[in-house]
Amino acid sequence: MAILNIVLVEPRIPQNVGNIARTCAATGARLHLVEPMAFTIDDTKLKRAGLDYWQYLDVTTYPSLENFMERHKDEQEKMYYFTTKAQHIYTEVPYPDGCWLLFGREDAGLPEELLVQHPAQCLRFPMRQGLRSLNLSNSVAIGVYEALRQWDFPLLQNEGQLHRLKWE
Repeated sequence: MAILNIVLVEPRIPQNVGNIARTCAATGARLHLVEPMAFTIDDTKLKRAGLDYWQYLDVTTYPSLENFMERHKDEQEKMYYFTTKAQHIYTEVPYPDGCWLLFGREDAGLPEELLVQHPAQCLRFPMRQGLRSLNLSNSVAIGVYEALRQWDFPLLQNEGQLHRLKWE
């Protein structure tokens, strides 16, 4: 299966991370958490949002953004930085196998020092002017499903069944 990596840099809201963990579990994406976080992994709010999915996750934590970037310095050409400040739209790029989708803190986004180093890899979701941003867990879901759509949803169930009735 193709590898998709989701990176949350200094997340603040445990419920968002719980929802993102659930998205990662349902899609097979790997979750990477960059500290400092405003909560602990055993936070009840985090677990409540994604508790029954936690066992299906591949989670890695990093002590800092610098540590994360150093550990993955050979993969930076496959990194995409999601930000409201970007000049490119998330559907404009082909996502390669093994790509990394990076998302910043809910209250500040990714550091501009990082963004300015990778302008062609900074991506945004189109939205109305004057609004701050979409919710972090919604943003991650959009990014994940765009990459998976481009890959034709590998190893994911693409057909559902009714419980009480049958499709004609």
